[in-house]
Amino acid sequence: METRHFLKVEDMSRDEIVALIADARANRGERSVALHGKCLGMIFSKPSTRTRASFTAGAYQLGGDVMFVSEGEMQLGRGETVEDTARVLSSYLDGVVIRTYLQENLERFAAAASIPVINGLTDDHHPCQALADLMTISEYHDDLAGVKVVYLGDGNNVAVSLMDICAVVGAHVVICTPEELALPQWATDNAARLAAASGARVEVTTDPEAAASGADFLYTDVWFSMGQAEQPAKRARLEPYRIDEELLALTDPDCRVMHCLPAHRDEEISAEVMDGPRSIVFRQAENRLHAQKELLKRLMG
Repeated sequence: METRHFLKVEDMSRDEIVALIADARANRGERSVALHGKCLGMIFSKPSTRTRASFTAGAYQLGGDVMFVSEGEMQLGRGETVEDTARVLSSYLDGVVIRTYLQENLERFAAAASIPVINGLTDDHHPCQALADLMTISEYHDDLAGVKVVYLGDGNNVAVSLMDICAVVGAHVVICTPEELALPQWATDNAARLAAASGARVEVTTDPEAAASGADFLYTDVWFSMGQAEQPAKRARLEPYRIDEELLALTDPDCRVMHCLPAHRDEEISAEVMDGPRSIVFRQAENRLHAQKELLKRLMG
């Protein structure tokens, strides 16, 4: 059987994504032996709370084992090639989650590997987060094609994968950022291509009030990603994009609020909204576990 990887959202078809989400909801809390006798490796060069914990717990709940190594502990740090590392680890492991900086290095690893490779986050994509996001959205809105999802803030990897998964399943997605922090052209072009196939509506704007109007979901992320120094000028540009009660009032009455965490209250999201009744942030975080278990079963089971 051909080895499959999950490096970005479009590595799965619309039907595959919808089926995975349905199974994740149906099998919530499942313990099984789907990965019995198999070992999941995790290679991280970036810090992690949710990705590491959810994949570790998920593999154990499916009867598998986990081996974690930081990139600094490996010979990669002393000049061994990505390709050689991939070939060697393929003979030890049954699958690997990689959390690193360059998407190119992840793709080089996958090209040389004979085991499934999963993107646990790169600077360009965060597809596992997107699976959990879509699962969460589906729990509150049955018609994915009729939902309006609005992302506000810094144009980053989370925004790219959210845009992609909404485009794949036919949703209406709005990416709202300051012009200087907009997503790169390659990302919006790719989403437009995906939307053309599904009938999705993809919008890019700089106007948070217009974006929030009639939204079913508001979504944000930290303004300063891992490794980024805090910049007063960037903070000033992002101030109008904070999700607060005033912005929430412009949305659909049943609008829910999402955040991939970690959150900085009263920065990208007000404390009142983050901890308020319309926040589904912690449900969203829990769904990382359930969505990723279904991913592991499909790639490694």
